[in-house]
Amino acid sequence: MSGGGTGGVPGIEVRQVGPPRLTRGLESADRLDWSAHRRLHPDPRPLSADRLVALAEAGRLHGRGGAAFPFARKVRAVVDSAVRRGRRTVVVVNGTEGEPGSAKDKVLLCRAPHLVLDGAALAATALGAREIVIGITDPDAARSMEAAIGERRLAERARVVRLAERFITGEGGALVRGINGRRPVPPGRKVRAATRGVDGLPTLLSNAETYAQLAVLAGLGPERYARVGLPDEPGTVLLTVTGSVRFPAVVETPSGAPLAHLLDLCGSRAGEGVLVGGYHGAWLDGATATATQVSRASLKEAGGTLGAGIVMPLGRGTCPLGECARVVAYLAAESAGQCGPCRLGLPDLAGSFAALAAGRDAAGARDAIVRATRMAVGRGACGHPDGTARFVLSALEVFAADVAAHTAKGGCGRPVLGVLPAETDARLRLEVDWSRCDGHGLCADVLRGAVRMDEYNYPVIPAEPVPARLEAAARRAVAMCPGLALRLVPRTAHEPGGQADQSAGRRQSAR
Repeated sequence: MSGGGTGGVPGIEVRQVGPPRLTRGLESADRLDWSAHRRLHPDPRPLSADRLVALAEAGRLHGRGGAAFPFARKVRAVVDSAVRRGRRTVVVVNGTEGEPGSAKDKVLLCRAPHLVLDGAALAATALGAREIVIGITDPDAARSMEAAIGERRLAERARVVRLAERFITGEGGALVRGINGRRPVPPGRKVRAATRGVDGLPTLLSNAETYAQLAVLAGLGPERYARVGLPDEPGTVLLTVTGSVRFPAVVETPSGAPLAHLLDLCGSRAGEGVLVGGYHGAWLDGATATATQVSRASLKEAGGTLGAGIVMPLGRGTCPLGECARVVAYLAAESAGQCGPCRLGLPDLAGSFAALAAGRDAAGARDAIVRATRMAVGRGACGHPDGTARFVLSALEVFAADVAAHTAKGGCGRPVLGVLPAETDARLRLEVDWSRCDGHGLCADVLRGAVRMDEYNYPVIPAEPVPARLEAAARRAVAMCPGLALRLVPRTAHEPGGQADQSAGRRQSAR
């Protein structure tokens, strides 16, 4: 094991289990420039498209951005589309990493940019691609990649595109839209990048770690690549381990390593629960997490997912439901707001989870959460509602004892420490002067999905900040309020359950 600085990713060390591959040389350097990189990593030999497919199949290379799609199938789909349509191709590196708890791709982009470019250039050469596009949200990562492009004199063949830092920016369709100069949100219908991607051309799109893994696989060859890891999942895995840990770190480990060992390496235990796969992943209880290996198959069997390569244990000093309520509010605010499950279902889900965390009508809130997730699953324009539902339902199961305590006693007695990052770009929140509110309902009409009417025909105002995409509508609702009861104020730190508090204040005023 070794550690080092992160060059643009503050507070996160780089640690290794066994001999490093992706993170080789990072223990002694903040960033590997072109010459330092070449001393550590061989220049991959050019391959034809068929040989690239064969290499990826032999190395059992899967995408490392969340979906774990076989890389060889992506390449083959791009080749087939290019041949069928007689078009050039584009290679896209997804370096957006919109997950608040993830840093593994930022570490590669900031500190080992040439390894990512090695893999992308190998793919571009095999496909005869017109260009390489690196989509990035982090400014330090963008500067590092632009410097690497200059160091390699690839300016005519590669470019960096800066995009807005949002959770959904990294969704494949959203990334392609952003590169094409449009708003970076999911397109609302399934459009395969391999068929129609950047500038309408067949596009090979994978995340930064996938291309880095491709470069390592090409340098070592399939046989040496498979000397570490599992037979079905050879090689190493890059994980971001944060949450209730003493030493937040990006860890490179062979697949198959015990998850408990990685937690111990970062100064933590499984505790009450461990979130695996990120905010579209799932919670595992402490005992299950301790017995689980770092692999797609093992995590799936345990009820989790490798997903975006995020591991977040939650210690006993913070309220699990309060932490989850913050995340659900964040996910609701970060949606594109294009479909019913995101516009209506996720805000309802966030409000109900906040009420559960506050311990007010917790039994009813739990039932409302289950109903909202059932309405969301399988109905969204992208995977955001499904991923949010997975997070929520696994939290209810793993933290069942806390749900019972909040239902019976109104809470668990623990504070919400903000262990799980959940920042949004929202700047304002709504407030109501209940002495003026007459329950006209215009605010609920204007802000459908964000404000709803309760059984007393009064608005239920979310305590969460107003998503940036709804600011204009919120200002319109304030201007239209007949009783001049609604106002927008700067966001402040507040506990989950504020929505229930506002409802209680309204009922008191109504009496």
